Amino acid sequence: MKHARPDGIDPQARSRARRRALQALYAWQLNGRPVPQVLEEFRHEQDMDVADLEYFEDLVHGVVRRLAEIDAGLSHHLDRGIEQVDPVERAALRIAGYELLQRIDVPYRVIINEAIESTKRFGADHGHTFVNGVLDKAAAEWRAAEVQGARRG
Repeated sequence: MKHARPDGIDPQARSRARRRALQALYAWQLNGRPVPQVLEEFRHEQDMDVADLEYFEDLVHGVVRRLAEIDAGLSHHLDRGIEQVDPVERAALRIAGYELLQRIDVPYRVIINEAIESTKRFGADHGHTFVNGVLDKAAAEWRAAEVQGARRG
């Protein structure tokens, strides 16, 4: 059963879209195949009817299209080069980076929480704490007014 909000957004379908996007970007990072090929494989291999397909594709295409901008922004908050970050954590950071920069319709706390949950599910044991730390700093920089408002409120 769908649990859409009044604005028509289904948070569960969006969560699934983020998890699928993480898996697709992970595969893309490791095998270097063209994004359209990776997306096509995912459409056939994954149960995409329970995910927000439009949001999934926006995340994947958006990350790839803005990769240099996202990586440059994240690098200020990393203790190593982006390519040295675990591939699951790197994919989660890139998706969250894209959302923080480009999807201002999504609250920063939702973005960070989703990245943490995806990293807990697919990443190393303590990868989520690293992702949380990086994204807290990135959100404070990229969404300063929103973060300050949340801290005051």
